Amino acid sequence: MASTEKSTQAALIQWLEYKKIFHWRNNTGAFKTERGGFIKFGAVGSPDIVCIINGQYVGVECKDVKGVLSPNQKIFKEKLEKAGGIYLVARSVTDTIKEIEEICELF
Repeated sequence: MASTEKSTQAALIQWLEYKKIFHWRNNTGAFKTERGGFIKFGAVGSPDIVCIINGQYVGVECKDVKGVLSPNQKIFKEKLEKAGGIYLVARSVTDTIKEIEEICELF
């Protein structure tokens, strides 16, 4: 059975906690206030999970096997990589863990 974005994200967060890798779930969105205003939070297109590995920003966007990055996610990925960060698209927990372990060995 294929993993869903939600199950991949939950499993990766659990593994990051177990490995004691500094990370957080990166929420973005907006809500309407009681007065009718709108409050936005988070950076548009930013990844689902942010990790800091030995000072290196690593963003992880969780997708199922058919999921594609939105235009805003593509822009964020491009800007992050240009700034020296790493952006991973997590379609498989096992593959993403392997990628993160390789990053940990680099730094």
